Amino acid sequence: MERHAVSAMDFFIISLLLVPIVAVSDPLFVFCPNEYTNYSINSTFENNLKRLLELLSSDTSTTGYNDTSVGEGSDKIYGQALCRGDVNATVCQNCIQDARQEILKNCKSEDALIWYELCQVRYSFRTFISSMDYTGKYPNQTYKVKNMLNAGKFDNFLVYLMKNLTWEAAFVPAKNMFATGEIKFPGEKTIYGLAQCTRDISKDLCFSCLNYALQDLMACCSSLKDGILPSRNCNMKFALSRFFNTSDYLLTYSTTKGKKWKIWMVLLVSSASILVLAVLVGFCTFFLKSKQGRQIDKESQNALLKELASPKGVAITQEGDLVTSEDLLFIDLATIRAATNDFSDINKLGHGGFGSVYKGVLPDGKEVAVKRLSRKSWQGLEEFINEVILIAKLQHKNLVRLLGCGIEGDEKLLIYEFMQNKSLDTFIFDSERRPQLDWGTRCNIIGGIARGLLYLHEDSRLKIIHRDLKPSNVLLDHEMVAKISDFGMARIFSENQNAANTKRVVGTFGYMSPEYAMEGLFSVKSDVFSFGVILLEIITSKKNSGFYLTGQAQTLLAYAWTLWNEGKALELVDPLLMGSSVTSEVIRYIHIGLLCVQEAPADRPTMSNVVVLLGNESMALPHPKQPAFSVGRAVLPAEHSSSTSNPTLNGLTLSCISPR
Repeated sequence: MERHAVSAMDFFIISLLLVPIVAVSDPLFVFCPNEYTNYSINSTFENNLKRLLELLSSDTSTTGYNDTSVGEGSDKIYGQALCRGDVNATVCQNCIQDARQEILKNCKSEDALIWYELCQVRYSFRTFISSMDYTGKYPNQTYKVKNMLNAGKFDNFLVYLMKNLTWEAAFVPAKNMFATGEIKFPGEKTIYGLAQCTRDISKDLCFSCLNYALQDLMACCSSLKDGILPSRNCNMKFALSRFFNTSDYLLTYSTTKGKKWKIWMVLLVSSASILVLAVLVGFCTFFLKSKQGRQIDKESQNALLKELASPKGVAITQEGDLVTSEDLLFIDLATIRAATNDFSDINKLGHGGFGSVYKGVLPDGKEVAVKRLSRKSWQGLEEFINEVILIAKLQHKNLVRLLGCGIEGDEKLLIYEFMQNKSLDTFIFDSERRPQLDWGTRCNIIGGIARGLLYLHEDSRLKIIHRDLKPSNVLLDHEMVAKISDFGMARIFSENQNAANTKRVVGTFGYMSPEYAMEGLFSVKSDVFSFGVILLEIITSKKNSGFYLTGQAQTLLAYAWTLWNEGKALELVDPLLMGSSVTSEVIRYIHIGLLCVQEAPADRPTMSNVVVLLGNESMALPHPKQPAFSVGRAVLPAEHSSSTSNPTLNGLTLSCISPR
C-alpha cells in the first residue's frame, strides 16, 4: 500500500510538471504598437472604441465571429472578434469580455490586437476587414519539454495533420473556417491539431495564411510537446493531449471567472504537501536547466566576443575573406544606451520583424542607427553572427554599412550608418513627401537598388540572396542614394549554387515570389521578383498588398498586367511624375518591372540583365508573360478534389471534428 501511494504521488507530481499551469484569463499575446498615435482619454475615438468593444462582446457569442465599425470620419473604428470554433456561447462571451477589459486597460494605441486561447479581438482606425496581413506571434511557452519521439518522423506526421486541417478549414464550407483533428503516431501517441481563420477573408487567403502559420509553427515549436501560433487572420495549434471539445476545460473557464482564489484555496488545503514537493522538484529542474542554458549562451557569446574584439591587426578568416577588428567596431552596452538615451521612444526610427531601430549619437558626435534585436524574434545568436560577418565584408555604394555591434546578456545590437531620409516607403506611400521624388530621383533609386542586388548576387565574393527585399529595407541617405539594408535573413551561396529550399519561409506578404511563399524555394530570381514589385510601386506610388481596396484589381501586379495588355500603361503612373518624365522611359521601366514579376522564375531576367536593360534604351525587350497575381497557387491532392473523406497515411486514420 505504501509503495502504491508513493507511485501515485510521483505520477501526480510529474503530471503537474508537464502540464502547463496557465490562468485561462491571461492573454497569449497583446499587440499594441507604439508607432501609431495613442488616442486621448475621453476623446470621441475612445468613446467609439468602448461602444465597438461592447458590440463585439454581445454579438460575437451567437455566431462565434463578428466584424463591425463605429463612428465617422477620422474617429471611425473598425473591429473584429473571433472565438474558437468549439466553444459555447457563454465561454465565447466571457472571453471577449476579458479581452475588452484587458485591451482598454493596457493599450491606448489606435490599432491593437489581443489573443487568448479561446478568442481574439482586434480594432483599428484603418479598415482591415477582408484583407490578409500575416504576422505570426510566438506566445511564451510555459515549459520547454523536448519531444522524446523520433523528431523526423514526428515532424512528418505533424505536418501531414496540419496540412489536412489547413485544407479543411480553408476549402470545406461546412467547417466554417475551423477544423480540428488527430492522428495516431507510432508508440501509442496521438497528435491533436487545430486550424482556424477569421471568416472575413477568402478561402485562398485562409489557405495562404495557414500555410505561413505552419511554416512558423514548425520553426518555433515542433521540438515541443505542444505549440500555438496566432496571427491576425489565422491561428494554429497542436498538442499531444486533447485540448479541443473538452468540457472540463471549458467549464473551468466559464465558472472560475472571479472565483479563482476559491479554487486555489481548496487546492492548497487539500494538496498542500504535494504542491510544495512539486514546486521544489520543479524549481530544482528549472534551476539546473537554466544554469545549463546560461552556460551554453555564455560560451557562445564569449566565442563571438573573442571573434569580434580581436586585437588590432589580428585577422578573422571566414570563407577565405579577412575581417579585422579595425573594420568592425565593438561597442559596450552602456555606450549604446547613452547614445540612444536608453532606447527612448523619441529616438525610435522604426520597427521591423526582428526588432526596433533607434537613432543614436556616439561620444565622437557621429550619428548612427542602432538595431536592437527583439528577444522574442527568430533572430538569435546564429542569425546575429550571420548578419555581423556578412555585412562586415560587403562594401558597396548601394548597401548600408555596418559600423559595429554590441552584445551583453540578452541584448544583441547592430550599429549602422545613419540614413537621414529613413526608408523608401516613407516617401512613395506618403502624400506629403511623395512630391519630393521626381522622375529623375526615382530612376536613380531604382538603379541603385538594382546595382546593390547585382553586387549581392554576382559581384561580391559570395553569392547572397536577401529574401526580404521591400521598400522599408531600402534606406535613403542625405543625397537620396538608395542603400539596401537588413541582411539578418540573407542566405550565403557558393559560386555554383543557384537555389535552395527552406522549411522556414521568412519575408513580407506582397513581395515574396510565389515559389518561395508556397514551396520554400528561393533563388536569385526570388529577389528579382521582389525588385519588380518595388519598381512598379515606385512608379505608381501604390502598394501591391492591399491594392484590392482601390477596387481596380486584386493586386497591383494584376492591375499593371491588365493595363499593359490594353495599351494603357501610362494610367499606372503616379500623376506627379507626368511633368518630369519621358513617356518612353516610363513605359520601358514598367515593361522591365513586368518582366521581373513573371510567375515562372526561369522567365525572369537576372539582375545583371536588369541593370543593362535599365541603362540601354535601344535594347529590345521581350514581351512579358503573365505575372503571379498572388503569393502562390495551391495544388490540392487528388483525393480532395471530389471528396471530403478523411485521408490516410500508411494506414493511419485522421479524424476531424466539426465546429458547433
